[in-house]
Amino acid sequence: MCCFMFHAPCSMYYSNLEHFKGMSGYDIDGIWYPRVTKIVDIKAKPALYKFYAEMNNFAAGEAVKKQSASEGTLIHETIEGILTGKKDPIEESVRPAVNAFLKFFEDRSIQVDPDFVEKQIVNFDDRYAGTMDALALIDGKFGVLDIKTSQAIYRDYNLQTSAYMAALQKDFKNLQTRWILRIDQNKKCLKCNAILREKGGREKIKLPWLNGSTPAKAKNCEHEWSEKRGEIELKEFPYWVEDYKAFLGAKQLWQWENEYWLKQAGYL
Repeated sequence: MCCFMFHAPCSMYYSNLEHFKGMSGYDIDGIWYPRVTKIVDIKAKPALYKFYAEMNNFAAGEAVKKQSASEGTLIHETIEGILTGKKDPIEESVRPAVNAFLKFFEDRSIQVDPDFVEKQIVNFDDRYAGTMDALALIDGKFGVLDIKTSQAIYRDYNLQTSAYMAALQKDFKNLQTRWILRIDQNKKCLKCNAILREKGGREKIKLPWLNGSTPAKAKNCEHEWSEKRGEIELKEFPYWVEDYKAFLGAKQLWQWENEYWLKQAGYL
């Protein structure tokens, strides 16, 4: 893919320095820092490649991906509003996911400080910034809570949350762990337990898997779907140091890939 700007390396796709800085980082107190999520994007994403392979063409994949992101953002922003004490009405399209979240938080007695929801953080030593979703107290442990609206918990998320853990160490000596909280919604077949996920204008059916194969009943099932229901999955990842080493490796590769713009920005 050729770059829009002459003399810049062809692998880049930024039109000018301000475009690069705006897309890739934050200006904090007059100093520019690269964004954690942009750094992590340098890593290959096999699940995303598989998704594109299932599409009719690249444009169709981009359309589904854009709509899915918008739907995920709506869930995320609704949850953020709840955590910060807002009383905004819940849109019907995401109500099953949000109701499942509310029940889960109440059942587990999870505590979140509204002042540390969607909080911008900086690692001055390793020179990057990010926005964490929340700091939480869960089952007596204090840590970083990262909220996702994906169909699974991917290992890539550990790179992102390890960067947050490292950035917070100096200010929060009692920081113990980190969690990924996955919030989704789907329908379940009342006959065979298959799952129907509708996102981005796309329907995807996941058949049940039992003893190493899909039961014949599910393969031949004329599905009868339930009402849309929320789905919650919480996983703890207490050991973050090795993940952080991998994050710094990704950061080094990202800096190599974007050397031209980073020199223009005065970062390198």
